[in-house]
Amino acid sequence: MARKLTITVSDDVYEGLHRRAGRGGVGRFVERLVRPHVVPDAPAAGRWREASAQDLAAGYAAAAADEAAEAEAADWMAADLGDALPDEDFRDWPRRQAR
Repeated sequence: MARKLTITVSDDVYEGLHRRAGRGGVGRFVERLVRPHVVPDAPAAGRWREASAQDLAAGYAAAAADEAAEAEAADWMAADLGDALPDEDFRDWPRRQAR
């Protein structure tokens, strides 16, 4: 069940919420932000910010040990945009209308 909550915030926070979450999305934005702090066993979206340097190092080491993923990443890094596009002449791009 959803409940309506009225809160008071400063003008700059109000404008920032609407800029960030969009009209009609503020409630969803606030709930996703607050839920991990007030609901036991809530999914921890954004908990990566609380990871220690050792946790991050261990995660990066585990990712680097995945040879298949590393090979795919190397392929992506080595790819050239020309590999994906057909040979075309873009010298007159963007085409401008004559006045």
